[in-house]
Order: sequence, then structure tokens, then C-alpha cells
Amino acid sequence: MSSFKNSDGKSILMRMVKGIQENKAYLGEVDGLIGDGDHGMNMNKGFSVFEKRFGGAEFSFSEGLSNLGMILMNEIGGSMGPIYGTILMEMSDAIDQKGKEEIELSDFAEYLNAGLQGLYGLVDARTGDKTLVDALAPAAASLQKDAAAGTGFAAALENMKQAAAAGRDSTRELMARFGRSSRLGERSRGVLDAGAASCCIILTAMADGIAELLK
Repeated sequence: MSSFKNSDGKSILMRMVKGIQENKAYLGEVDGLIGDGDHGMNMNKGFSVFEKRFGGAEFSFSEGLSNLGMILMNEIGGSMGPIYGTILMEMSDAIDQKGKEEIELSDFAEYLNAGLQGLYGLVDARTGDKTLVDALAPAAASLQKDAAAGTGFAAALENMKQAAAAGRDSTRELMARFGRSSRLGERSRGVLDAGAASCCIILTAMADGIAELLK
């Protein structure tokens, strides 16, 4: 199949929840190396609240993104809540504005890019600054490239996952320019950025959830 239905999106969101829950300790460990160590705990809290509040209900992909975004924005605290909340809510808004029930690769590429552009309106960080942008921007670019090239949806999702992982891994040797870890300067090198790590987990789960619906 070359598309999935917006109305079938609940399974995608629940994969995202599981991805964060299963990696709570890992994200805490990564964050603890150059940050305050609470990234895994905070992300797990937000995604678990979403699961408890909406897991028994039916919702579309856009509704799930919006509801999860609102929880992250308002209920987990710290800087990452508004950041992830903005990304997910901008994606949701883009889906609703386009109004298509069937989501094709070109649509998904547009929606993820809307999340990235929304983030750019909130933060000054760009690729190379050792933030989640280093995972999100390459993933969005990969989707847009594959959409323009006519690549199959499933293959494009695999490419997106690889781009996000490569972006995450690139943060290891970068110097942090934003957040608490930026105070360490050169000492922030040699460690993955926790935000890039969690972004990669979310994007991978999102891609895998979509891929299941394409079968």
C-alpha cells in the first residue's frame, strides 16, 4: 500500500508510547552524562499520562499527536515538554489543515517538516548544535527527498529511520550550544545528546507504526 488512513493512527501513537517507556532508563543514563538526568523520567511521565488518559479511546493520527503534544507541552515540565509539544501539535495542525484521510508519503513528509518548522519558530538551535534537531532535520529531509524521487513509502520510512539514527550518532562528537550541557563547552563532546536520542526513538516508532499500516 502507498498510504495509510488518518483514522487508523492510534496504533502509531501507542508504538511511540511503548518506545519511550522501554527506553526510560537509557534516556536517563544518556542525559545524566552531561545533563541533569531527568529526560527519560520526564518523557516517560508524559507518554504514560497519554496512555492512561487516551489508551482506552479511539482517536486518529492527528488527534493523537495533538493530545500527546498538549500533555507534553503542559504537564511534564522542563524545556523538552514545549519542544516536543510544539513538534507534535504542528504536525497535527498540518494534517487537519490539509484534510486528507489517506496519508501518502508526500503528505507525511509535509507533516513532519511542519513539525520541524514549528520547532524552528520556537528555538534557535539548528543542525550541528547538539540537540534533537540533529535527528529531526535529517529525517524530514530524507522524507522530502524520497517523496520527490518517487520512492516507495515503506522504503522511505526505512531511509528516514537511518537518517534519524545517523543524526543522533553525529551528536556524540558535537559541542553542545544550547541547554544545561552547553556550560560544559568542549567537555560536552563524546556523549550523545539525550534529545536527539529520544527523537530518534520517537521517529523510529512512528515509522514502524506507519509501516505496519501499509502492509
